[in-house]
Amino acid sequence: MIESKDRILTTHVGSLPRPDDLIDLLMAQDRGDTYDTERLALRVRESVAEIVARQVETGIDSVSDGEMGKISYVNYLKHRLDGFGEPEPLGWSPRDLLDHPGFVESQRRKSNLPRLDPPACRGPLKTKNRKPLEADLANLRAAVDRAGAREAFVPAASPGVVVLFMRNRFYPSEDAYVAALAEVLQEEYEAIHAAGFVVQIDCPDLAMSRHLLYADLSLAEFRRIVARNVEAINHATRNIPPTALRMHLCWGNYAGPHTHDVPIKDVADLVFKARPRAVLFEAANPRHAHEWEDLKAARIPDDKILVPGVIDTNTNHVEHPQLVAQRLCAFADIVGRERVMAGTDCGFGTFAKLPPVYPTIAWEKLRSLVEGAKMASRRLWGR
Repeated sequence: MIESKDRILTTHVGSLPRPDDLIDLLMAQDRGDTYDTERLALRVRESVAEIVARQVETGIDSVSDGEMGKISYVNYLKHRLDGFGEPEPLGWSPRDLLDHPGFVESQRRKSNLPRLDPPACRGPLKTKNRKPLEADLANLRAAVDRAGAREAFVPAASPGVVVLFMRNRFYPSEDAYVAALAEVLQEEYEAIHAAGFVVQIDCPDLAMSRHLLYADLSLAEFRRIVARNVEAINHATRNIPPTALRMHLCWGNYAGPHTHDVPIKDVADLVFKARPRAVLFEAANPRHAHEWEDLKAARIPDDKILVPGVIDTNTNHVEHPQLVAQRLCAFADIVGRERVMAGTDCGFGTFAKLPPVYPTIAWEKLRSLVEGAKMASRRLWGR
């Protein structure tokens, strides 16, 4: 993993705006409709090449494939693993949105996202098809080599986030379900590492699930869930060096009040026990932008790199580079300039059909991230 040795390096969380025709193909695949498989493979390959080249041109140091071949950061697993069967409604709603039903209805009327209930786990989990992952890795390798990217990472779902979205209807307990997921996902994590890419474990379960599936638990009970899920991550990645791992902490990439989000200070000690060297987390949106002050008092291990989100992925306002620099310098004051990278709060294409930020504006935001990192570097290195 590249690190900020002489300047603040830049990255993002993973997903980027997808072309409209690719979205249509991904939606058809996810619904099980008839679609042109060769056309989908071609458009994914072309889109990955384009998106990697654009990241490099923009100045992003650690790039991804933009999740061009996935409809979302978790639903993709149903095409790769056996054990998932008939869809089932999630059975929960964000606690903050329940407080404002009129707002939810207004958003639903404006949204063109179809209802896609994820499949439930209805049998033993095992790898079904390695070809989608192999195609992802081959597409990214070709694109990275062509564009000359310094580094590339591949996002992969954590065991805990699968529990959040794909309900357990087979294993005797949730703990057993998490353990089974850790075993089967280990293969994907290790394949990503073997291909020469940094593995990013996507972990909304360590924060977002507090006001979703576990809204009725006490904080102490939720912390037990977090500790269990971190242990699962550590088990599944035990054969990968921490320096080849990063993880993303998230409270949900949706434009809502977020008034029931668990504070980062209530889970930070557990999150920092995870093996990944770099931790990406929300630090730009109005609900979490203040938490750099809380992290000043946290015990952050000396081997951890902080990758705060300095760009909000839910607003079409473009952050000024000076604000980006201010945010980065605040974290550099906590852990030192070499242990900070510039990131985004979340992805720009978390779900293929519903980008919260207009695509051209998303790229404008990434340009501001790069300029802000340059400004922070001048302040921190004096050149």
